[in-house]
Amino acid sequence: MIKVLFFGRVRESLDCAEQAVPFTSGLDLDALQQALIEKGGPSWGDVLTEENMIRAINHEVVDGNPELAEGDEVAFFPPVTGG
Repeated sequence: MIKVLFFGRVRESLDCAEQAVPFTSGLDLDALQQALIEKGGPSWGDVLTEENMIRAINHEVVDGNPELAEGDEVAFFPPVTGG
């Protein structure tokens, strides 16, 4: 299984803190994100594809589309804002 966590505004918008997604060989981060969108519907797509979405695997922020491994923890964070 892949444990997926949502934080901040992402968590609030989705009304969801955590999901468990079955692991399949060759699963990458973009495919996982697409599976979440397909399961959650269009509103999830709007949230998870927001510009500058921060994605992390096992507590490390990642760029690109790395392949996932069984037992990974994936997190989605809203873009950082400040003032």
